Amino acid sequence: MMSSSKTNSICAACGKEGDDLKACTACHMVKYCNRDCQISHRKEHKKTCKKRAAELHDEKLFKEVEPEECPICFLPMPIKADETTFESCCGKCICNGCIYAMIMSEGKDLCAFCRTPNASSDEEHINRTKKLIDNGNAGAMHLLAGIYDQGLYGIPQDHQKAYELYRKAGEQGSADAYSRLGILYRLGTGVERDMKKAQHYWELAAMLGDVEARCNLGVLEWNAGNYIKAFKHYMIAARVGSKDALDEVKNGFLKGLVTKDEYASTLRAYQQRLNQMKSDERDKAASERIRN
Repeated sequence: MMSSSKTNSICAACGKEGDDLKACTACHMVKYCNRDCQISHRKEHKKTCKKRAAELHDEKLFKEVEPEECPICFLPMPIKADETTFESCCGKCICNGCIYAMIMSEGKDLCAFCRTPNASSDEEHINRTKKLIDNGNAGAMHLLAGIYDQGLYGIPQDHQKAYELYRKAGEQGSADAYSRLGILYRLGTGVERDMKKAQHYWELAAMLGDVEARCNLGVLEWNAGNYIKAFKHYMIAARVGSKDALDEVKNGFLKGLVTKDEYASTLRAYQQRLNQMKSDERDKAASERIRN
């Protein structure tokens, strides 16, 4: 009997053996000597390939991602954007609780991470952001994209530049940027409205841990009648602290679409994550509307 390693070294089309065969990039189940062999085998392989590729995609899509931590207090970052601040001096995203602590201890004009004085003007803020972009900072790309998207800080609104920066930021690992691209395609802002592309970018964002994108996918799957997938998204989002997603899971339980065990475990995880994210400084920052 041929060993599995030997079998994996055989071209699925012509039977040629070799160590330089290339795996099918979609399913990784078979290998080929070259493109001609892959094309000749496509009709036979297409159905199996498509099924396995979808399974691999879902495995990646529904894999839960560990939350980012604040670089100062090391608590999981809040999931609401207005409870965090991106610093254009050092390129760090910091929870507002740590900014509050800085204000109370050393003065409000310093970055809580690098102790650099805060920008004294919009122009300085933009210049700092652009310098970070030159160094490949994805958060800065996302920030500047938002500025072009909305026309802030005296910068003329430019949806094309915003789109390019969002896309580049996403490629550099910004979940927020991919999530925003999904919204642009859903609304048709600066691009032609395309829900397939919106879903594509929300999936990329969800794989990187974006909660809003995960909830948007839940809505899409629900509307498409894919209730199992919809509640998978909602349960993942709820477990990292989304109250809206938890409400959807509760509704699913009441309708018999979510089991008692699924709802109970999701609720416990939600409460645990809230406790992990909580701090006195964050509560005080929220009550006093510390900047973001």
